Amino acid sequence: MRISEPAALRAADGDGSRATFLELFFDLVYVFALTRISARAFEDLALEGGQTNWSAVTGGGKTLLLLFALWALWQGTAWTTSRYDPYHLWLQIIVITALLSAMVMGVAIPRAFSENGLPFAVAYVVAQVSRPAILMLVLRKLQYRRLKLRMLITFCATGVLWLAGAVLPVDARVVLWTLALLVEYLAARFGWPVPGLGRSTLSRWDIHGEHLSERYQQFFLVALGETILVAGWTFTGVPTGATAVAAFAFALATSILLWRIYVQRAGQILGEAVTSAARPATIGRSAADTHLVMVIGVVATAIGYELVIEHPTGHNELPWLAMILGGPAVFLAGRARFEYEVFGRVSPSRLVAIAALLLPAPLLLRVAPLAASALAVVVLVAVAVTDARRAWGRPPEAAAPPF
Repeated sequence: MRISEPAALRAADGDGSRATFLELFFDLVYVFALTRISARAFEDLALEGGQTNWSAVTGGGKTLLLLFALWALWQGTAWTTSRYDPYHLWLQIIVITALLSAMVMGVAIPRAFSENGLPFAVAYVVAQVSRPAILMLVLRKLQYRRLKLRMLITFCATGVLWLAGAVLPVDARVVLWTLALLVEYLAARFGWPVPGLGRSTLSRWDIHGEHLSERYQQFFLVALGETILVAGWTFTGVPTGATAVAAFAFALATSILLWRIYVQRAGQILGEAVTSAARPATIGRSAADTHLVMVIGVVATAIGYELVIEHPTGHNELPWLAMILGGPAVFLAGRARFEYEVFGRVSPSRLVAIAALLLPAPLLLRVAPLAASALAVVVLVAVAVTDARRAWGRPPEAAAPPF
């Protein structure tokens, strides 16, 4: 721990690419938080009973809003530890604050649109406001302090929306929280513009590309770990039978295939792509959006696990298929964009696989969820085999980012 100097930019070499133990501890909270996201969505889809498809859509939209908030907090923390010395005392305080806030948000997620709205909003606002406030005080260079001031003003403004929404009825809460997230996203995208203070250019941001890449990879593994937990917990709570065992086996196979497809070359060399890009911060920002899409797909797939394991021979519904088949399809869409970011191209197998998952959906409404889960496994196996065949006997492909 360093306390003698203000938080400085990370060194560009050495072992600075490795995440600290505190950052990994922070990630563990997200395993819990993502299970709460899955549980909330599963409740909307399967436990309420008698819901219309529209009710499932609105419930899913609210759950997605909470996931966006969790991601915004994690990403802001990851970018901070990728720009500044993570062993500095004040940086560790920032991470611990984010850790505690994420834990409170995770606990509040199941009832965030009822009685737990205020704890969720307060935890989020505290984490987002405290980070730029602390950095503004401890950074030496004026250009960095001005950026943190603009961020602080933005988060204070959106914090009003978060806190006001927390004490209003559900519909108004959804509107204000959505608006707050939209303002924050656009502000980050355009350099945190504030009247009279200007804005920064993303391409000029200093980041440690290897560290940021590793953090994205670790968060994807957190999401995959959540799928294993969900499958295991669900399977231990149902009567053991041939169909339940098959559903559990399909769930484990799907998780393994998602990992394999992610890491097959592009996932292994993301750090190389970021550091070799002409604008590392630009590819870092793009990779953030891409990983969010892939994580959404993985979380949706985990919800599909629950549905299939609990109702393997039940009657399929469209919202269920949106999780069982749509989850892997969303992951593959994000993975296609990820491939473009690293190599500047997209393999046709990704697009073919997405079509193979989505086009049969109307026919699968008449069969059991277990059949839809089996289709997802077959399609993902085909993608993994295609990737392996492309790489077989060839030297490892080098990164060629189009940025």
